[in-house]
Amino acid sequence: MSPDSGFRLPPPVTRFAPAPTGRLHLGHVVNAIYVWGVTKAAGGSVLLRVEDHDRQRSRREYEQALLEDLEWLGFVPDDPPVAAFRGGRCHGRQSDRGALYESALNVLRRAGRVYACDCSRADVFRASGEGAELRYPGTCRELQLPEVPGRGVRVRLDNGVERFDDLRHGPQAQRPLDQCGDLLVRDRDGNWTYQFVASVDDFDQGVTLVIRGDDLLASTGRQLQVARLLGRPSPPRFLHHSLVMKSPTQKLSKADGDTSVGDLRASGLTATEVIGCAASLVGLTDREASLATADVAHLPPLVRLASTLSALGRV
Repeated sequence: MSPDSGFRLPPPVTRFAPAPTGRLHLGHVVNAIYVWGVTKAAGGSVLLRVEDHDRQRSRREYEQALLEDLEWLGFVPDDPPVAAFRGGRCHGRQSDRGALYESALNVLRRAGRVYACDCSRADVFRASGEGAELRYPGTCRELQLPEVPGRGVRVRLDNGVERFDDLRHGPQAQRPLDQCGDLLVRDRDGNWTYQFVASVDDFDQGVTLVIRGDDLLASTGRQLQVARLLGRPSPPRFLHHSLVMKSPTQKLSKADGDTSVGDLRASGLTATEVIGCAASLVGLTDREASLATADVAHLPPLVRLASTLSALGRV
């Protein structure tokens, strides 16, 4: 059988999913380069999702700013168009998808997976001890507390290993129950949590390839398990890429007010210069040079990743 014969996976569907809790920075540009570069090199499509599930930190002015930055950079989503976010409700905005999340939670309720939790983040922190992340110890798991305002909602996870192949890091094995404990899906303020809504959205929107930073690699197993509990028949593929770091241990952060795309634009840089700078910071190019959005799908490292993805569909 020739390399070009046999079964192939359908073109990938992925998403660019910023949170409107601050301005886009170079780390987001790196993610956009990977998302559009790998996906377009593989003949796929990119969805735009505004992850504003955190109602306390999300701001509509930040949403408008990130849409403007995305347009200025030249990264064009396949669905929905940027203009759709300016016309009121939009299926790409998480705050407009609450009914979907409630429906997904009801699926888990009917399966006996859901319980109310009275623990604060400080309670979980005190119980976690030393570790890479907070781990919920199951304090309220068997208390059968009623779901009332001011209490969180958790999902019982299975005590098993989640295995997946990351396109960049290779085979992975994670134990979500050991890492984080039963998953918080709605917090004490009534906000849906990232791990839950990202899993629901990826299932509902048919996302088959998730491209995101290395800081989210450890959370992949729990999202795979939630998706399976919701009835997703086959999981998406994952690609976790390197981050732009401002120190050996600290990534760029919107919360810290790190230099934004808007600041770079105001300083006189062009969009192609900003994209070229971001690509060079993570080693996608060997020198800093202007780079157009149309050219990111031709960057050799991203072409190789797209080829690896395509090869997974051949038999």
